[in-house]
This record gives sequence, structure tokens and C-alpha cells, in this order.
Amino acid sequence: MTDDLTLLIDAAHEAGHIAARYWRKSPKVWHKPDHQGPVTEADIAVDTMLRDTLLAARPDYGWLSEETADSPERLRNRRIFVVDPIDGTRAYMSGDRTFAHSLAVVDQGEVKAAVVFLPLRDKLYTASLGGGAALNGTPIATGTRADLEGAELLVARPAMEPRFWQDRAPKVGRNLRPSLAYRLCLVAEGRYDAMVTIRDSWDWDIAAGALILTEAGAVISDRKGNPLSFNTPHPASGGVVAGNAAIHRQIIDRLT
Repeated sequence: MTDDLTLLIDAAHEAGHIAARYWRKSPKVWHKPDHQGPVTEADIAVDTMLRDTLLAARPDYGWLSEETADSPERLRNRRIFVVDPIDGTRAYMSGDRTFAHSLAVVDQGEVKAAVVFLPLRDKLYTASLGGGAALNGTPIATGTRADLEGAELLVARPAMEPRFWQDRAPKVGRNLRPSLAYRLCLVAEGRYDAMVTIRDSWDWDIAAGALILTEAGAVISDRKGNPLSFNTPHPASGGVVAGNAAIHRQIIDRLT
């Protein structure tokens, strides 16, 4: 998978160049049906480039992207690319630098190569299965905190409502970043202790970050503690919980 990782890194850098050309230039915006959020011409331009570039290099791979209409044909491919052209589109539209390109190769449901790139923050997270995780080429590892109480979490306010927790919600520091892929990477590098989202999460948001997390020594699952699997007929998981083994277990045990 080394060649696939190199391919993803090169494509992510090109995606960054395209996104930078539209950033703070008032790109055209459309709104997806069923309250699925906005999409800009930058999202579409990045998606088109990634699809053309990656599939030209690997014509036997399938394709799953937030900005491409899904097709059951991908289920017939052993390997697929899973891509979010711009993760954090609303932040991108507002002129925030904290958006990411998330790219992964999935082989029979398992992520084998992954890149999360924040071009305007010069952060390139990479991982290959069994090869460790890195930030800008330097190996990273998740934190070692043992107690959930007092931990620093990346979590939206609604997920801390008492109805989602047994007895009571833990007393934690609550933080947030607009890109879900970036949140996973921040836990992978140990800057935060854990990440929790209660809402269903699409493969393109989490596939790359999931491998970066596990290669950094963290544990990731859905909100019930079940392992994640990718390239399924409905490409989403029932929430996401990520952190080192001790913190992850405590969160799963306390969620309803």
C-alpha cells in the first residue's frame, strides 16, 4: 500500500492548490437536498480532479465521495477510494483555514492507506496499515490519559446532553473543530484525549481518520462500541467514539 499512500499524498497536495484558489474568493454555493448542507464550486472542482486523477492511476478501484452520486457498483470492487473533497465546507465558506481533504483506500472493508491534509494550516496526516501514523513526516501517538473525568474531548454540545449518558454526562473539557477528519487526527496526535459524535457519520468523513487513529495507537468504534467497516451498502456508522483504550472504554460504558 506504499504506492497507494504516495498517490493519495500527491492528490491531496493538488486538492490543496485548487481549494486555495477559491478560498475567500466568494465561490458559488449550492444547497443539497434533504438538509445535507452546502456545496461550493471548490468542492466540485476538487472532487472532479481527485476522481479523474485517482481512477486514472487505479482503474480497477471503486469510488465513494461526498460530492459524487453513489452507485452500488462500488460494492463489486475489492478496493475503493473514499474521499471527502473538502471536509468542513461551512468553515471553508466563512474564510476559516480549518478545512481538510480526506482521502483513503479501503480494501475489503478495511482502510489500508489514508491522508488528511489541511493545506492552509500546512498539516499532512498520513498512515498505512501496519506502517504507523505521521504528521508532516514525524510519527505521532495518541495520549495516555487514563481517566475520562477531566479529559479534553472534541465533542459538540448536543452530544453532552444527559439523555445520551447513563447517570450523568462526564465532566470534561469540551472543544470542537469544523472538520470531523481533523478531529480524529487531533486525537491521534494526542492533542485531545477523545472524540465523540452521536450522529451517524459518513465513510468519507471518517475512513482516513480512522486508520490514522489506529496506527497512532488509539481505538475507534461506533457509539455502541462496534468496529467500523467501510464500503457497505449504506456507507455510514452509528456515531463515532475515538480515544486511547482506557478513555474509549469509559465513554462506551457510559453512553446510553
